[in-house]
Order: sequence, then structure tokens, then C-alpha cells
Amino acid sequence: MKSYAFIFARGGSKGLPGKNIRPLLGKPLLKYSIDTALSAPSIDRVFVSTDDEAIAAVALSAGAEVIERPSELASDSSPEWLSWRHAIDWVTERYGRIDTLVSLPATSPLRAVDDVERAIAKLNDTSADICISVTPANRSPFFNMVKNNLEGFVELVNKPPRNIARRQDAPEVFDITTVVYVAKPDFIKENTGIFDGKVTSVTVPRERAVDIDDIYDFLLAESILRGEANVL
Repeated sequence: MKSYAFIFARGGSKGLPGKNIRPLLGKPLLKYSIDTALSAPSIDRVFVSTDDEAIAAVALSAGAEVIERPSELASDSSPEWLSWRHAIDWVTERYGRIDTLVSLPATSPLRAVDDVERAIAKLNDTSADICISVTPANRSPFFNMVKNNLEGFVELVNKPPRNIARRQDAPEVFDITTVVYVAKPDFIKENTGIFDGKVTSVTVPRERAVDIDDIYDFLLAESILRGEANVL
């Protein structure tokens, strides 16, 4: 079974400019994901798909191979799913068919090698098309999340199941994280999104599920890496 890791890191970032190679405790953010991929026993090759020369240089120096991403796949509005397809085609042309695509976004630097290995194993051990990573949610759509309705009032996103009066008794819900995605290439090629097929998941703790989108996320990740207490 050939499992290849991919890190999709474009140059533009409005929330935190230059975040993919911004130093996090002296190490470019991108390098955390590359190092994890290189350390994972089940990963055979590591690729970085990017449109940015500076990101490409960091990727090469960290030991990854670079896939030059077309500009039309690197805009704010371009679905990353299309970049997944492009990467599969690029790699297949050069190295032959692969069995598993493992996406490790650069914005999740706190993942563990075990998170990656568990996701790969979960996909291989089930009939799922894709395995995503999740973490227990702080809020419940049955009790703590509301939306505006057509009358101008608010209502629960989802009504609790019948005979459920306490949040503790409601179904457990999770947040999707960007820690790891593991998918079958044929599923990616033949569909347009994660939930078009059979989805399974692995659960990661909150302290490893930080997704860096802005400076506050960045500072949180920095605090966790320093081992500072009571940051969550």
C-alpha cells in the first residue's frame, strides 16, 4: 500500500499573511507538518503543493518534494478538493498509482504522528472512502447553537431528540479538525466533496486540534508548544 502525504500551502493568506512559513518558536509553520509526515512509518513520500516560491524553498529544505500548483488552483475561491485532484494526477504521472492520499494541512502544527497513523489505519480497516479527524465540540447544536429564522427570531440549529432535556444526554457532537484527512484517490477523482461518500473519523484531543487561521490561533499554538499551563 502506497501512502503519500500532501501539504497544500498556497501563498495568499488574509487572516495571517505569510502564515504557512511564519516562524513558530523559530521553525517555519510548514515544517511541522513535513516533519510529522517524514516521521510517520506508513508515509512513503511527502509532497508540498504550492504556488509560492518562498513556500517551495522551505519545503525543499525540509525534505519534501514540491508540486507546482497552477495559479487557478491557488485563489481564495478555489476549492482545495481540486488541488487534491491535481496532486494525484501529478504524482501518478511520475510515480505510478498511489493507494492513499494523506492531507496534512500546514495550519495544524500540533498533530502527533500517532494521529496520522491512526487515520491511515482507520481508512484501511473500514469500507470508508475517507477518514477525517475530529475533536469533541464545546457547543451542542441541540442546546447551545442558534440561527436566525425567517420571522426574524432565533431558533436552535437542531431540536433535541425526543425525551432529551439535558445537554449531557444529547448525542455527542464533534468539530471537524484540519489535523489529518486520509482518502482513496479514486474517491477524490470521482466526487466533489468529503461527504459525497462514506466518512469515518479519528478523534484527537483539543490540545492537538488547533487550526491556525489568525494571530490568536498562532499565539495559542505557541503557548501549547511552550508547555504553558491553562491555555485551553
